[in-house]
Amino acid sequence: MATYKKITKIVLPILIVLFIVAVFLFWPINTDGTLIKPDEKLLEGKAAFLAQKDTSTLQKKPNIIILLADDLGKYDISLYGGKTTPTPQIDSLAASGVTFTDGYVSASICSPSRAGLLTGRYQERFGHEYQPGDRYPKNNLEYYGFKYLINTDGWRLNPKINYPNEASIATQGLPQSEITFADLAKKEGYNTAIIGKWHLGHNKGFFPLDRGFDYHYGFYQAFSLYTPEDDNPDIINHHHKDFTDKTIWGNGRVGIGQIRRDTTIIHDKAYLTETFADEAEAFIDKNKNKPFLLYVPFNAPHTPFQVRRKYYNRFPNVKDENKRVYYAMISALDDAIGRIVAKVKKEGLEENTLIIFASDNGGADYTFATTNAPLKGGKFSHFEGGINVPFALSWKGKIKPHTVYKTPVSSLDIFSTIASVTHSGLPKDRMYDGVDLIDVVNNNKEAHKNLYWRSGDAKAIRSGNWKLIISGKTHETWLYDLSKDKSETTDLAAKNPEKVKELQTALQNWEKGLIKPLWPNLTYYEFDFGKQKYFVDL
Repeated sequence: MATYKKITKIVLPILIVLFIVAVFLFWPINTDGTLIKPDEKLLEGKAAFLAQKDTSTLQKKPNIIILLADDLGKYDISLYGGKTTPTPQIDSLAASGVTFTDGYVSASICSPSRAGLLTGRYQERFGHEYQPGDRYPKNNLEYYGFKYLINTDGWRLNPKINYPNEASIATQGLPQSEITFADLAKKEGYNTAIIGKWHLGHNKGFFPLDRGFDYHYGFYQAFSLYTPEDDNPDIINHHHKDFTDKTIWGNGRVGIGQIRRDTTIIHDKAYLTETFADEAEAFIDKNKNKPFLLYVPFNAPHTPFQVRRKYYNRFPNVKDENKRVYYAMISALDDAIGRIVAKVKKEGLEENTLIIFASDNGGADYTFATTNAPLKGGKFSHFEGGINVPFALSWKGKIKPHTVYKTPVSSLDIFSTIASVTHSGLPKDRMYDGVDLIDVVNNNKEAHKNLYWRSGDAKAIRSGNWKLIISGKTHETWLYDLSKDKSETTDLAAKNPEKVKELQTALQNWEKGLIKPLWPNLTYYEFDFGKQKYFVDL
C-alpha cells in the first residue's frame, strides 16, 4: 500500500502535467471569420466600364500574347549573357523587338506579382499584398511544431494571431472589383485564354473564367507536378530537402493543384511545359481569324524539379544534378516559347501580334540551382535578384528589331500597353501605375521616375539610379547607386542621409494611396547576408 501511494504521488502530478500540455497543444487557435468583400464603389465602376460598347475604329485588332516564366532569374538565360543555359528562342524573340535591361516586377513573389501584372495597379492599392493562404495552423501543436520542430530554412513564422477560418480563406484572391487585362480585351471583342498557372484565388468568383478569360487550361495553385511521379524512365525527378518541396511533391496534383480544362479535371501524364505549348498552339489555330488575347503563365522553372530526359541530355557536362535538371527545365521552357512564336509566324500573324515575355520574379535561390549573380538576393527579396527580371517585347512593324531600352520599366506597364493597343480606354475611378511600352520605346521616353515595393514592413524604392531598401523588422536601411553598383555591394546610407530621407518621404507619400492587406501573412523570409539580416513578409 505504501508503495502504491508512493507511485501515485509521483505519477499523478506527471499525468496532470501531461494532460495540461495536451490540452494546450490541441487547443484550437482562435479563428477570424471575417469575409473579404470587394470595394462596392470600384465594383460598380468596373461594371459600368465593362458595359461600355466597343467604339474602336480599328480595322484589324492586334492579337496579344503574354508569356510568363515562373521564378526565372535574369541571368539564368543567355539573353542577358547567362552562360549556364542557352535560350535561343527567348533570345530570338527579344532580338525581333526590344530587350529591357531594367525590367522590374511589382512584387518578388508569385501571387502579388501576378495581381499587379493582370491589373496594371500596384497590388498594395487593393490589398493583395501577401500570398493568399491555403491553410493556417489549427491548434498550438501545429503552430509551435512548425516554429520549433520543423527545419523551415529561411521561412519563419510571424507571431500567432487569429487566423482566417475556411469561410474567410475562400474569399481570398484577386479582388473582384479589379479589372484584368482579359476584361479589357473581352470588352473590345477579343477571345481570351489563360493556359498555365493562375494563383489568384481558387473559389467561386475568383476562378480565371470569372475574371475575363473564356478558356482556361492549367491549375489554380502556386504549383503542380509537371507530370505524375511514377516510374516513367523518360522523366528525371529531383527532390529538395526543404519543407516546401515535400509539400509540393505530396500535394502537387491534389485539389487546386489538379490540371483542369475550364472546370473539367484532366488526368494527363504528358510533360506540362510541352502541354502548355500544345494548348497555346491549338488556341491560336482556333482563333487565327479573329482577335485574341492569350496569357501563358508557365510554371517553369518553379519547383518541383522534373524534366524530360531529352532536355536533361542537353547538359551532359553539368555534374551537379540539381543544376542540371534546373537548366534542362529552362531549356524545355525555351523550346515551348519557340513553338508558340513559330505558330504565330506560320499562321501569318506576326505583323498583327504583340508578344510580351517576362518572369514573375527573380530566381529561387533557396533551391541552390541559381544564385541570380551578379544580382544580390533572389525571390522574396527587394534586392535586384528578386525583382529585376528578364523582360522583352516584340511586334513586327511596330517595334524596331534589336532595340535595347535601358531605363526601368515595370510589369505594371503590360496592362497599360494592352489598354492602348486595344483602344479599350481606362476607367477614371481608380489609379493606374503603368505606361504604354510601345510609345515609351519608340519615342525613347522615361517610363517611370520612381518604382515602389512593399511587403509588410519590408519596402523599397528605385528613383533614378538610387535605390533604398528597408527591413522594418531589423530596422535596417540600405542605399545603393545602381549606376555604379548593380550588385548592391556598397551601402551608401550612412554617407547620404539626405538622400535616404528624401526616398523615405517618397515611399511614405506613395503609401498614402495604399490600403491594409486584405489577409494576414503567416510567414516571413530571412535573408542572411553575413552581417546583414533582411526580413520580408510573405
